[in-house]
Amino acid sequence: MNAMRKIVMAGAVLLATGGCVRTAWNVATLPVKAVGKTADLMTTSAKERDEKYIRKMRKEQEKRDKECRKHPETCEGDGNQGQRLPERY
Repeated sequence: MNAMRKIVMAGAVLLATGGCVRTAWNVATLPVKAVGKTADLMTTSAKERDEKYIRKMRKEQEKRDKECRKHPETCEGDGNQGQRLPERY
C-alpha cells in the first residue's frame, strides 16, 4: 500500500512539473518571439513589394479598361492600350 502511494505521488509530481517547465519555456521564449514578429511586421520582402506593385498596376489597368468601355473615344490615343498584366503573379 505504501509503495502504491509513492508511485501515485511521483506521478503527480511529474505531471505538475511538466506544466511548470512548459510555462517557464514559454515565458523565456516570449521576448524572442516578440522581437521576431516585430521585425517581420516592420520589414517588407522583395516578393511582398512585387506583389503589392502588381496589384496596384492591375487595379489601375482595370480602371483604365472600365473608362475605355464607357468612353471609347478617349482611349484611342492611350499608349497603355493592349498592354496587359499577367493574370497571376
